[in-house]
Amino acid sequence: MLLYEHPLSSYAQKVKIALREKGVAFDLEVPDSFGTGRTDGPFAAATPRMEVPVLVDGATRIFESTVIMEYIEERWPNPPLLPRDPAARASARITEDVCDTQYEAVNWGFGEVLWFRRAAGTLGDALRAQAARQTMVLQDWLEARLGEADWFGGAAFGWADAAAAPMVNRSVHYGMGPPPGSALAGWHRRVRERPSVAATFAEFDAAAARMAGAAELYTTGGRRREYRDHRLEWMVKSGGIEVVQAGLRDGNIRFSWPDAS
Repeated sequence: MLLYEHPLSSYAQKVKIALREKGVAFDLEVPDSFGTGRTDGPFAAATPRMEVPVLVDGATRIFESTVIMEYIEERWPNPPLLPRDPAARASARITEDVCDTQYEAVNWGFGEVLWFRRAAGTLGDALRAQAARQTMVLQDWLEARLGEADWFGGAAFGWADAAAAPMVNRSVHYGMGPPPGSALAGWHRRVRERPSVAATFAEFDAAAARMAGAAELYTTGGRRREYRDHRLEWMVKSGGIEVVQAGLRDGNIRFSWPDAS
């Protein structure tokens, strides 16, 4: 069992939490070609998108984090992460979808400014402010879904918790965590104490500590950050269209497969 990943990827973190919750042994590999545009090697053979995570289980190769989560749940059904009730299952998937789209895009956009120095001065301040405001909106939404329960699924840790954990934790890392004493802050305290999550967050912390040194690779075009779907939308709607234009000019951003000719 091999998982192609990057420790900073919230999508990969979600998958690692699921595998660890189920006690599945797996190896981790950050692809050498990740973000370079190269299309050779086993990673490229496993996914035309050149995105992480990718799960390799024998001859089976699966990309797209939600599809991987579904495979894990069906391949190793115990302990279950999805509840049995159809409405509760739908609720868990809604939480995951919002985390994977809107929430991930906000975190990603803030990282573009903080780690990758895409914007400075007035524009940088404006993008940071937009990210902070939108993070509060998303955290309020999550807190309302959590209610008074310990976990998003109620009494037991589950699918929605695995999806939300990397998103909220990254906000905490950015200094935009939920207010102290709030239900969501209590949930974050509980979730980070689970062994599956603690190990995943430790890998995130180690990688985040190295980001200052790695950022130049992305600003010079040695590696290119992917501006796709909700990420691209976030940058444009938040006032950063000139960031996209500069990335196109300098050749240090990329879009989703298939590439334009």
